[in-house]
Amino acid sequence: MSTLVSLLLVVAAYLIGAVPWGFVLGKLNGIDVRTQGSGGTGTTNTLRLLGWKIAATVFVLDFLKGLVPVLVARWLDAPTWVVAAVSVATVVGHCWPVYIGFKGGKGMATSGGAALGLAWWLLVLLPPMIGIVYLTRYVSLASICAAVAGPLILIVASSLGYLPWSWTIATCCMGAIIVWQHRSNIQRLLNGTERKFGTHEAPSTA
Repeated sequence: MSTLVSLLLVVAAYLIGAVPWGFVLGKLNGIDVRTQGSGGTGTTNTLRLLGWKIAATVFVLDFLKGLVPVLVARWLDAPTWVVAAVSVATVVGHCWPVYIGFKGGKGMATSGGAALGLAWWLLVLLPPMIGIVYLTRYVSLASICAAVAGPLILIVASSLGYLPWSWTIATCCMGAIIVWQHRSNIQRLLNGTERKFGTHEAPSTA
């Protein structure tokens, strides 16, 4: 695969990842999600402002925009480092989307799709995440735990020769982005002021 094609794949992955589905569906319902709730364009803030049906749609679309570019890159038999770059590019696009002034979501759903495109067996993290949310009602805590645990699992897998190191490094980058994007949540968790799952806010129309 030529360098130009590889670059185009990465750029396309960023542009796909940058599609702000939470913002789009919010605007269709008269809400600018960036100015209300947490200000994020992802699933959690959408759920808080617009309800579970729209939030579920946002989650699926955000997940797919992480998964599909990685699967396409693999299907095209791109070098492992290109597949890795594509996975990270989708998450960078989601978190810093060019279309709406580089203010996006926190990257969990898109990272999940991209990571599963690299290693589907990371689905093993889903039950613990659900358990954390059930016990604590903190989605942010579950996201942070998964962002740390996923790369650790892949480090072991790469050490044993089951996965290219470039894919593990990409997952570490995605995990670091998630933790960085959740830095305000971490502070609120420490302060005991973090919003709990299911909390609803009546949005004002845009």
